[in-house]
Amino acid sequence: MNLLALAIWIAVVLSSVLLMVRLRGARSASAGPAPVLHDLSEAAFVVGGPGTVVDAALVSMLGDGRLVAGGPGIVQVRPGARATDPAERAVLQAHQGASSGWLYQVRYAAMCDPAVQEIGDALAARGLIAPPGSGLRRVRRWGLIQAVVCALLLFPVSVVLTVVALVLSSGSGVPFIAKVAVVLVGGIVVGLVCAARAKSRVTKAGARALRAIRSAHLNDRTPHVQTALFGLRGLRDPYLRQQLVPAVRGTRLAAAQSHTRSHGTGSSSHWSGAEVLPIVWCAGSDGGGSSCGGGSGCGSSGGSCGSSGGGAGCGGSSSSSCGGSSGSSCGSSSSCGSSSSSSCGSSS
Repeated sequence: MNLLALAIWIAVVLSSVLLMVRLRGARSASAGPAPVLHDLSEAAFVVGGPGTVVDAALVSMLGDGRLVAGGPGIVQVRPGARATDPAERAVLQAHQGASSGWLYQVRYAAMCDPAVQEIGDALAARGLIAPPGSGLRRVRRWGLIQAVVCALLLFPVSVVLTVVALVLSSGSGVPFIAKVAVVLVGGIVVGLVCAARAKSRVTKAGARALRAIRSAHLNDRTPHVQTALFGLRGLRDPYLRQQLVPAVRGTRLAAAQSHTRSHGTGSSSHWSGAEVLPIVWCAGSDGGGSSCGGGSGCGSSGGSCGSSGGGAGCGGSSSSSCGGSSGSSCGSSSSCGSSSSSSCGSSS
């Protein structure tokens, strides 16, 4: 029993140390001067990825009348409306490709737009966020597995071994569970903490930069500014919330529709709900090139849109299709497509 307890100590401590090292490496920032966020679109990407970037643009355009609600969940562009930044241009282009004018379709297509996706590439190049493929998803899975294994060893296994040891030794000696309780509880805590930290792509430098830009706009209560800095939870206008909140929920439906168009209605029964996650971000192959709109299940839950050997933002295999107005295939069965001008079209 003493050898088993020692083996458990060594295994849990080693796993915890390697897990923390792996997490730090995956979230490490680039060397050099402390990077800053150049504009509100970059702040929005740090807050909530492409979705928040597009939400801020939609709030701005709905707020000043360049977009108007033409019905429940439907928007129209006023004649002569112009965009003031790449995110707003992505919205206008997405609206042109969404003949029905459904806001959730416009939102999804704008999120897939290369101009929006490339914001993430620029942030990753400056060390403000960790790009897809940096290992965060593996770190999170590792942490969860460690926590579960330690919990199983601590409760059912250790209790049984303790009872067996007490029976064989007639009640003398230190109970087995007392020998391993500390390290197993520590393994559970380390695993859960590392898994929680790996869920966010924002590096320490990114968090500092976000705090700085929030401080710079501390007294600015303009709806699109608050949306960019805090996401939709910072949006207080009831009219704008009535338009945007259902559109956010509808992004999942837009991803499913894009997947169906890409693979045909006959194959729609072969994908599950896990493949229809809202689009996150697919980094460009060189960290600054053209991105692909990572969508529904693009890289599972992590939003990474490339295989381990592919490197390119969308699709590691040679048969991947990245582009086209009717959507595209990113890897095997994921939908990474949009109905707009996205060049290639997975976490709130």
